[in-house]
Amino acid sequence: MADELFGHPRLAPIYDAVDSDRRDLDAYVRVVEEFGARRVLDVGCGTGVFALRLADRGIKVVGVDPAAASLDVARAKPDGDRVRWIHGDATALPPLQVDLATMTGNAAQAIVDPRVWQETLRGVHDALRPGGRFVFETRDPAKRAWEAWNREATYRVTEIPGVGAVETWLDLIDVSAPLVTFRGTYVFAADGQVLTSDSTLRFREREEVEAELAAQGYVVEDVRDAPDRPGLEFVFLALRPG
Repeated sequence: MADELFGHPRLAPIYDAVDSDRRDLDAYVRVVEEFGARRVLDVGCGTGVFALRLADRGIKVVGVDPAAASLDVARAKPDGDRVRWIHGDATALPPLQVDLATMTGNAAQAIVDPRVWQETLRGVHDALRPGGRFVFETRDPAKRAWEAWNREATYRVTEIPGVGAVETWLDLIDVSAPLVTFRGTYVFAADGQVLTSDSTLRFREREEVEAELAAQGYVVEDVRDAPDRPGLEFVFLALRPG
């Protein structure tokens, strides 16, 4: 199930505006260039920001996401027809042979069920060509990122063309390691509507992720730092052996 932020017909269209800093995607673009990938699977593609960025470079991209409202936003963007959009998840993909698969942002941590996580890793593995790679990020639990998920640290007002001012902030709801639940609140000044979106993320240890990747047939080539959040995240680069 997609969070309301991605699945609600009023929230999905404002996602790009309220989360406009996507410097995190630069590192993924560099990985695409590093390995000369020409066919990419973007798992949890959301509103298509990364998928369309790659499509603009002439790369064939498949974007998959469980949130229909986010995919509607992606399809409506300029050149949206250059990407193959799939409503669903990586546990039930059509036959693919991609050079690289990605899960950016919170996508990996948003898969909280261990069984679904294992099926996702297997589904991506099957979609990769032999010698293809899978890159994704997850926060280091030891850094306790959730301690900054509160109204004082996250409150902002965003002016969105055609929508008006929208107030947003986060509140921490529950910490039951390895799961952390928080709530996003969105207040639309135009009509006073208040919408909320609850999210739960799973914080996995590095060794846990490496073991799960190995169990699904990957070789972990590297665990890198996230350039936009140095020291706070693990970026896994896993190979499907030839």
